[in-house]
This record gives sequence, C-alpha cells and structure tokens, in this order.
Amino acid sequence: MKLYTEIPIVHQTENQIDYQSKMLLLGSCFVENMGKKFDYFKFKNLQNPFGVLFQPKAIEQLIDYALNGKIYTEKDVFKQYDVWHCYDAHSKLSRLDKGEVLDELNSALKHTKQFLETATHIVITLGTAWVYRHQDSSKIVANCHKVPQKTFKKELLSTTEVLQSLLRIQSLITSVNPNATLIFTVSPIRHTKDGFVENTRSKSHLITAIHQLIDESKINRLQYFPSYEIMMDELRDYRFYTSDLVHPNQMAIDYIWEKFTASWFASSTTSIMKEVQIIQSGLQHKPFNEASEAHQKFLSNLDKRIIAIQDKIEDVSFC
Repeated sequence: MKLYTEIPIVHQTENQIDYQSKMLLLGSCFVENMGKKFDYFKFKNLQNPFGVLFQPKAIEQLIDYALNGKIYTEKDVFKQYDVWHCYDAHSKLSRLDKGEVLDELNSALKHTKQFLETATHIVITLGTAWVYRHQDSSKIVANCHKVPQKTFKKELLSTTEVLQSLLRIQSLITSVNPNATLIFTVSPIRHTKDGFVENTRSKSHLITAIHQLIDESKINRLQYFPSYEIMMDELRDYRFYTSDLVHPNQMAIDYIWEKFTASWFASSTTSIMKEVQIIQSGLQHKPFNEASEAHQKFLSNLDKRIIAIQDKIEDVSFC
C-alpha cells in the first residue's frame, strides 16, 4: 500500500556537486536552510551576501550591480528609527553607522562578483512574484524595512516579467562564467500574508517562468529542483511544518536535503559526507570525564579522522 505521492527525482550524471565544487546560493529564506547543510558538511559556498532576497528582480539587480561595478554611496541608504538601511538588501546588512552599512554593501558586492565568476554551481531559490514598488522613485525594492505600507505599491510580476528577469540573470552569469550550472528551485515556504490565493498565483508565475526558461534554453546547465513540489505533495501534512504552519520544520528540511543529495551528489561525495558527519558528531560530544583514558582515546581517534578528511577536502577546518 502506498501512502503518499512521491516526486520523481532525476539523478544528475553531469555537473555533479562534489568537494571541489564552489557554490553560490541566492534567494529566499529557504537558502538559509540549505546553506546550513552545506556548511555542516563543509562544502565551499556563499549564501545570500545581500541577505534574503525573495523575488527575482532583487536577485537580478544584485547580480547586475556586482558584475557591473556598482558602488554604493550615501544616496543609496536611508535612516529609519536610528538605523541605516538600503532598499536593495536585507536588514542583516543594516547598521547604526552610515559608513558601516555602505562598507557592508560594497564588500558584499565584491564577494558576490568573485563567486559569480568562479562558482561551479549557482542555486537560485525564488520565493514570490509579489514585489513592492517605491512610490516616489518607482523602483522595485528588495526589502521594505518596515517603512509604512503607503510608501509602496504592491504588484504581481507577470509570468513574462519573471521570465525576462530570469533571462537577464542567465545572460549576466553566462557572460562571466559560461560553465556554471544554474539550479533553480521555488521555495516551499508559502507567503500566506499575501493571501492563500495570491500565494498560489505567485508560485505559479515563478514555476511557469522557470520551466519556460529551461525548455527554451535546452542546455543541461540549467536545471530545476522540485523543493516546492516535494513539500506540497510528499510532505502533505502539517506535522512537517513549524508552529506557524508556514515554514518547513527540521524534519522536512532534512528530507528535502536528502532528495537534493540524491539528485546532485555522486556516491563518492556522499561517502565523504558520512565521514564529515561522524567528525561533526564527535566534536559535539560532551564527555562525563574529560580526563578519562577512554575520552583521550576518543579524541585521538577523532584527530586522526580529521587529518584523514583534510587530505580529501582542500582547506577544510573544523574549528
């Protein structure tokens, strides 16, 4: 008896992710969930240098600014409740000092450029097609920073507008890094504050545009990973959500991560990951008696494992 619908996962035979890969992860807060996994298993990666970016126009702008040498100046930031913000970035880059926020923005752009030029894989997770346009400047913002709602006009990007943004993203990346593999996915987090019907419209625009991009390009360096579909169909139960009934809980994140590894990682990579997990678990172990002979032997064996894994993974550190 089959008790749930399983989403078919394609095992990639080309451009697989391994410990020589270098990954750039951009997009919604689901990037943070996957990014923690990449960090835990010691993969080379950069996650959301501008913080969480929910919609494609914000991601497009970040890539554009990074590759075309944008330099943020005083005119690009504003003060709200004694904190300096930028509409192009998440509040994680906001600071009490104006100079510091400008330094953070420009440093993040340089870091993004470095990864765009050298990454083997770029994972882009889209969260919503709803955007907020600043009334005075007519510019679509990446983050409203709790500025009064009347300052903005809320709009839904059409499928065509999302597609145009994705085409620009692809073009920009290809211009500096034609060998990078782009993996698109749609965040499994529902934006219920927009409304349930509105969230469905938004996700449908994103999914349609991504697949239109992939179908028209017909190259294997553009791929789609069905994280949204896995959450909606395989994990169709609120026991896989946090208490807000919107965000996937750790069990769901772990499940989607397992699906991702099954799709993108070679067996040689997963065997190294198992060894990394043993080391990570060992480092978190808290002994009853640190001075005991058994614990000292445990630490000695752990050191040997770390040395062995350092021969397999370049520049890895467990500090």
